[in-house]
Amino acid sequence: MSKGLIHHIELYVSDLKKTVDFWGWFLKDLGYTSFQEWENGQSWKIDQTYIVFVQAEDRFLDTPYHRCRVGLNHLAFYANSRRHVDEMTDKLQDRGINILYPEKHPFAGGENHYAVYFEDPDRIKVELVAPE
Repeated sequence: MSKGLIHHIELYVSDLKKTVDFWGWFLKDLGYTSFQEWENGQSWKIDQTYIVFVQAEDRFLDTPYHRCRVGLNHLAFYANSRRHVDEMTDKLQDRGINILYPEKHPFAGGENHYAVYFEDPDRIKVELVAPE
């Protein structure tokens, strides 16, 4: 393994079923495969890195997530190309998923940054960015 690469990311979520429905197709499209599944969680893996989603306990659901608080702001993934970003944008819209910054899309990150931004069911921002 390469020193410093991310081994895994674990996110606690408010509704595991909604999260699995949302993330499953997206991660599969990016080349991830289902890795682990148990009553309160599921993960997807690509190469040696995996993403884990775990159902938060009811006692921790009283404070909703907001990406502008201390903690995770967003997750960004590489697309294969600008065309891949465009295809994924169409898929997101077909699923009724809100595209963030529509007035600046696909250059919301700047004139040389081609990406689509959207949110998961807990409003965690997700970015799919084309390689430069």
